[in-house]
Amino acid sequence: MQSDARQTDVPRKPSLNNTAPEDSLYRVILRNSIWLLGILTWLFGVFDRVYAIVIGEMFTLANIAQLLTVVVLFGGWLYLKPEDGTHNSDSVAFQDHTASPDWQQSHYMGTAQARMSELHHYHLVGQEYVLPFPYLCQIYHLLNLKHLETVHNFSLNNLRILDVKHFQPTAIGGKLQFQTVLESPLNILRFWRQAIVEVELTLHTPFTVELQIPVRDRKFINVIFNVLPLTQGEHKFFVDIYSNLPWPKPFLRFLLQFATSLTLLEDLPYLRQLAALKQHNLMRSSHPADSIQGTHHMMQLFYRYVDLYSALSCLEPAGKLLPDNSSQSAVAGG
Repeated sequence: MQSDARQTDVPRKPSLNNTAPEDSLYRVILRNSIWLLGILTWLFGVFDRVYAIVIGEMFTLANIAQLLTVVVLFGGWLYLKPEDGTHNSDSVAFQDHTASPDWQQSHYMGTAQARMSELHHYHLVGQEYVLPFPYLCQIYHLLNLKHLETVHNFSLNNLRILDVKHFQPTAIGGKLQFQTVLESPLNILRFWRQAIVEVELTLHTPFTVELQIPVRDRKFINVIFNVLPLTQGEHKFFVDIYSNLPWPKPFLRFLLQFATSLTLLEDLPYLRQLAALKQHNLMRSSHPADSIQGTHHMMQLFYRYVDLYSALSCLEPAGKLLPDNSSQSAVAGG
């Protein structure tokens, strides 16, 4: 399979539609980690020279020359930031799709664009991927709350869902509010959010999902996912992150880009597992095993999606058939 070859004015994320998509993400994470380590090293060098000149009272021409050299090399290192395929505009996700002849898809794109325009001022990160999995697998993954505890157990450091507080259906989607808790006192997420917060997951359209995370001092981090089917077994996946955190934007962008790559790396085995199952059995409004396992409330938003869009031919999934109900139940839990 080949990704879309049309050119745009922004860098594009390399396609991950090879036999080992993890390899591309491993390379991205490794390059970014080396670059970040270099930044820390050069900062140490700058502070060391400044300390020697100011605190150590070694105000000599040699020390001044060394400081200037370190600063210039540090600037060059910043300029050598590895290409990560991100885009600066949150409208890039629709550049090739807003002219769609399908009036329904065009309407959905407009709805998503309106929401993204509301948050445009806070846009920090945009990433684009082509993934070799059916579109439905990504939607199922995004709307399944349980996967936050299982699939992302490492990156979220044992985050737990305490309770699903409220579900509100809308004309073309729905909203689900749920409480999450950071059980570990060493969880790095505690730097910007409380231990217990109420998160909102919104299905805006059959292509667009938004995750709203409140942080300290009435700040927020919003993530908008756009999932656009390309073929029966391939889709484009766009991740746009918005925040009003008062942190230095270059550092915040790098941190969020790294987090996005890491979470997608965790997603790939789960998406591959979903792709191996019968897709049509996922398009159910409920499953008896969910009630037994107590996961029905965590799947309410996906069931809303099924009720609204299972009959749309443009979204009709294609793929292998689920071997039995027990297999679907296992996947639903992540």
